[in-house]
Amino acid sequence: QGGTIKHSINLPAQTLHPSLATVYNLCTSSQIPLVIFYCGSSRGRGSRAAGWLADYIADANEKARPTGPVLESVILKGGIKGWVNGGEEYTRWMDGFEEEVWKKGD
Repeated sequence: QGGTIKHSINLPAQTLHPSLATVYNLCTSSQIPLVIFYCGSSRGRGSRAAGWLADYIADANEKARPTGPVLESVILKGGIKGWVNGGEEYTRWMDGFEEEVWKKGD
C-alpha cells in the first residue's frame, strides 16, 4: 500500500527461506548481479531476507567456485520509508506512489 519501487518483486519473508534456491537460480540464470531487499525500515524482515540469500550465495559459491561475476545480496538502508523520505528524486521511481498514504505514517 502506498507504492513499490519500480521493477521490484514482492517476496514475503515468511515464504522466502524455502524459495532461496529458486531465487538464486532465477537471478544467476538471468545474469542479475544484485538483489536489494527492503521492508518498511530494513531493520527486520528486509535485513533477515538479505542475510538468508547472502548465506545461500556464499554456500553456492563455495561449492561451485564461480569464475565470473558473483550474485550479491544487500539491504536498502532505511527501507521503503527511507526511499520515500528521499523526496521526488526517489518517489518518481515508484509504481503506484500514493503520497497521502506516506503522510499518514508521519
